[in-house]
Amino acid sequence: MLSRTAASLYWLGRYVERADFIARLVEATLRLDVLSTRPAGEDAWRSALAVTETEPAFAAVGGELTREEVARFLLADAGHPGSILRCVGMARDNARAVRTALSREAWQAINGAWLLFDQRVARLDPATTLALVDSVKAETRGFEGAVHRMLRNQTTLFIRLGQAVERTDNTARLLDVKYHLLLPAGEPVGGTVDRDQWTTILQTVSAVTAYRWLYSDGLAPANVIDLLLSRGELPRSVAAATEETVTALTGLARSSGTQGEADRMARTRSARIARTRTSDVISAGLHQHLQAVIAENAHLHVAIGRQFKFA
Repeated sequence: MLSRTAASLYWLGRYVERADFIARLVEATLRLDVLSTRPAGEDAWRSALAVTETEPAFAAVGGELTREEVARFLLADAGHPGSILRCVGMARDNARAVRTALSREAWQAINGAWLLFDQRVARLDPATTLALVDSVKAETRGFEGAVHRMLRNQTTLFIRLGQAVERTDNTARLLDVKYHLLLPAGEPVGGTVDRDQWTTILQTVSAVTAYRWLYSDGLAPANVIDLLLSRGELPRSVAAATEETVTALTGLARSSGTQGEADRMARTRSARIARTRTSDVISAGLHQHLQAVIAENAHLHVAIGRQFKFA
């Protein structure tokens, strides 16, 4: 496979996963703001910008920190690469570059997500916002299902690799922001706002039901951290995404004969995560651990590019 084709497939996976994550984040933040017992207001939307690392870009456009302004910025602002509109657009560009490698269903899902933004959104009230993010989620699920039904070859492996790397980064950032930035000053740990926010974290990664199945002692921050970090049963956990990275790289090594630095890094990381206990992470410093995960994931991304000679 040509290196530029491999790069397009890898980035296609990353951009689709990122668009899906931002859609889920906006939906969960909106529900936290509107439906919680105590509306979160600016704090909730500031946290959404922090998770996506778009605070500087939002400040540059001079928008007010309101529900409608932040939702529009994260959904449909064409001026920065952190919006769903731009993610879907870049995913579509990469999909067009490898159109013959994709099934018709996979291409239609990508194109359908792009067409959602063909008409400018005049007003993003809560109902309109939820309808738009639901549509985005439906198209990204359609793409993921289409990829799952494609041949198990290098095409699907590069897409899955991009999705796994992106998913690791998203989950780590989501958990880090909640643990250190989100709870408003003066609000007690374990209080109503704190519980609403932990529930929002679970909603963002579609893990509310999974949490109830795996933990019987009610909503506890330590259990949420354990679920998102260490439980391989949850597809969006750091552990599961890390293992998926190893699986994709192993498959690529078998099919292409290319193996190197990225494989070693991924296997070392996976083995270390399997040995790590959540209680030890919390005791030693969750923020430091998550920052290390994010940095290591970025190094792995660079190593993947070098190993497969991405342009």
